[in-house]
Amino acid sequence: MQVLSVTSELYPLVKTGGLADVTGALPGALKLHGVTMRTLVPGYPAILAALETPTLVHEFKNLMGGPATLKSGKAKGLDIFVLDAPHLYNRAGNPYLGPDGKDWPDNAQRYAALSQVAADLARGALGSYKADLLHVHDWQAALAPVYLRYSGGPKTIITVHNIAFQGQFPAAYFNVLNLPPQAFAIDGVEFYGNVSFLKGGLACADAITTVSPTYANEICTADYGMGLQGLLQARRAQVSGIVNGIDTDVWNPATDKALAINFSAKDFSKREGNKRAVEKRFGLEVGDGIIHGVVSRLTWQKGLDIFASLLDWLVASGGRLALIGTGEAAIETAVKEAAQRHPGRIGVITAYDENLSHLVQGGCDTMLVPSRFEPCGLTQLYGLRYGCVPVVARTGGLADTIIDANDAALAAGVATGIQFSPVDGLSLQNALVRTQRLYDNTAAWKTLQARGMATDVSWDRSAAEYATLYKTVTKNV
Repeated sequence: MQVLSVTSELYPLVKTGGLADVTGALPGALKLHGVTMRTLVPGYPAILAALETPTLVHEFKNLMGGPATLKSGKAKGLDIFVLDAPHLYNRAGNPYLGPDGKDWPDNAQRYAALSQVAADLARGALGSYKADLLHVHDWQAALAPVYLRYSGGPKTIITVHNIAFQGQFPAAYFNVLNLPPQAFAIDGVEFYGNVSFLKGGLACADAITTVSPTYANEICTADYGMGLQGLLQARRAQVSGIVNGIDTDVWNPATDKALAINFSAKDFSKREGNKRAVEKRFGLEVGDGIIHGVVSRLTWQKGLDIFASLLDWLVASGGRLALIGTGEAAIETAVKEAAQRHPGRIGVITAYDENLSHLVQGGCDTMLVPSRFEPCGLTQLYGLRYGCVPVVARTGGLADTIIDANDAALAAGVATGIQFSPVDGLSLQNALVRTQRLYDNTAAWKTLQARGMATDVSWDRSAAEYATLYKTVTKNV
């Protein structure tokens, strides 16, 4: 089966979050299931620089305001198509934001172009390639199923990685999308008088997936649907959740070059060397006490404002913290000021550093993920893989991937972390108290770490579920 995947970011070429990790790992995982996946991505500078022996597929005289070419080739082992449109993508830095930290004003054109080319490529209009199925990710590629509704082509699947990001633009932008007038309607891209890329994709795709079964249920409710719950309820039979996996070659404590000392479940005592490295890197006091880790965007969604309000208490109760991330200014300020109040106990690095995130997973005792909502989450899966016990909110994919260390789960030997609910200061505080008590019981803590490391967090099962869905949607069963 030939599947065209369309995404705005792809690890290890361009990454701002978990979307890139998923789209980068899925093609390799699907090979074992008879699926050949090629990925269409925008021609950002980093991607063009990595493209090996490119082949010209098609030329566009005018694509959303300028000339462009479609190229194919390999990059970092991935088979990709690259939409090289310099007027749209030749910009350094974050793919979506300008130097001022605001959305590029032409993001509608930039990602409409990606979707339009995806639709044409998938249906065989741009050369010899033709897909059996088109699989698009998030709002940046969500218009592709809309284009195919009116041009005809293969079946389509859209995966929602975070329904909070919908690609909404004023109605005037509809005029640049090259869609027929009837697409600006309740069963198309119209959304309360505006244009919504994601809404259009959800209305037009043959199947809708999101990245965990619990989140698939949640987004059909008013609390989590972000205004799209009515549409999702109407299409509930087409909505499913497939939990993410991780690339266990990239995230392997036995071979990870970002760690100070490699370790595995068989030589777990070596892990202590990474704890010492975390202490040194974050300026923490050396000791045997618990070190909590946070690797996250510092945002309201991630619940980091709640956690920031508990930092004085955390230190008073004996905890230490190694935090890496960037985000909302108020939260960044709060954690930095807490670090200044508690030198040696709280270390904060407000930057994006992939290698350092690996060290935090390999050296901290816990990985805190107090999200108000979390479609899947990958941080907790990395934590399991590295013996870094996840402490998570009971929501979305966090609820699906972590088994709470309650008495029954501990007795049955299945616990892998700590869950808490609701997402508020008192519940998080109680979870951290529970965590400390477990940590103080050395035997129980080591058992919890070992159980986490034994958990299958690979793409194997999830890739099989995607392959089954592909066959069902295309009736190739």
